[in-house]
Amino acid sequence: MDTVTQPEARPTPEARTPEPLTEYVHRLTRRVRAFDRRHPLVWDLHLTGFWVTAALIDYFGGGWLNVARDTGSPRRLVLALSLAFSLPLLWRRTHPRAVLLAIAPVSLVNAWTGIALQAAMLQLLVVFHLALRRPARDLWWATALITAPMAVLAARHPQGSPDQDIVPVLMSVVLAAAIGITVRTRRNYTEALEDRARRLEVERDQQARLAAAAERARIAREMHDIIGHNLSVITGLADGGRYAAARSPERAAQALTAISTTSRQALTELRRLLDVLREEERDATPELAPQPTLTDLDHLVEGVRAAGLPVHTTLRGTGAITPGRQLTVYRVIQESLTNTLKHAGPGATSRIDLSYGDTGAVTVTVTDTGRGGSEPHDTAGRGLPGMRERTALYGGTLEAGPRPHPEQGWRVHLHLPEESPQ
Repeated sequence: MDTVTQPEARPTPEARTPEPLTEYVHRLTRRVRAFDRRHPLVWDLHLTGFWVTAALIDYFGGGWLNVARDTGSPRRLVLALSLAFSLPLLWRRTHPRAVLLAIAPVSLVNAWTGIALQAAMLQLLVVFHLALRRPARDLWWATALITAPMAVLAARHPQGSPDQDIVPVLMSVVLAAAIGITVRTRRNYTEALEDRARRLEVERDQQARLAAAAERARIAREMHDIIGHNLSVITGLADGGRYAAARSPERAAQALTAISTTSRQALTELRRLLDVLREEERDATPELAPQPTLTDLDHLVEGVRAAGLPVHTTLRGTGAITPGRQLTVYRVIQESLTNTLKHAGPGATSRIDLSYGDTGAVTVTVTDTGRGGSEPHDTAGRGLPGMRERTALYGGTLEAGPRPHPEQGWRVHLHLPEESPQ
């Protein structure tokens, strides 16, 4: 039987591409810095131990004799100078100024005696940390502390021209300071970016919370307008049907039919609103329908009339306003009629005066002849706050309160100014 060999799976381009060296070094550097932030003493002990070991090897191996200007110095003094240059490095990060001041007399003795230990160059590590953590003015006296012993060495134990002793040390100090300043600038820049990213994240979360709160308020207004109005109409129809049941069964049947129609309409609008909020069907396209406009005002008035509230409408002028402003006018009229149904009492009537201005402004006044009173119709609910919120969106004004004496009833006055050009 022949066997079929499956072709070997080829690695994807991403798998074949080696990791860039810069990314590897960057990741390794982040790990080392993270470990250093958690355990700073471990790194300081290792680095100090390395340089102490190097200084002792230079001492016991006799390497210092190759560069010394005077080899007749006591061996104990050489050992003491080697440790004095390397041991203080343990505190180079926390107290760089103190370490440099402590090493300065050691460096002067090193130059005066002519031992000229190479361990004196460890002061450059302190200069680096001084530039990294201290103000720039500290670098001036640090440079003087390091170069002054070199001048003493050139004067007491000359070997060629003095600039051969002073200039290399001075250039080394400048290089160490420049590296420290560069690292400090990059660190400050990185911290500023991280702080900006944190602030942007906080601002984003705040904007999301504000948007969620605004959306909740909008949904609350819509649900209040839809459910509140339709339930008020249903209540009026039910009350009328109950009174008409004994005298006119036909009127009772008409009231029940109107209740059924209004209930289905309310359920349809409520279901449409809730479909938008259902997370499990977010990928599906919800059923959409246009928001009510002023062309739907006649249907609104007919429903209120069917509920038993006589409504008279007056229209003055003509004008074209945006759909958002039409929705605001519609909802204010709807809420006003709803409050009249709930609070005006039997025998009340309502009147709607709608006026269009020449400049695009619109004014609506809704009055009723109900019981009125000194308290708002919807003190504890969301009716009046919702109307004011809608009005404020377009820079309008809303007045709601009892009609002036001797008139009885309630008055709601809405004015939307001319829409500003974009």
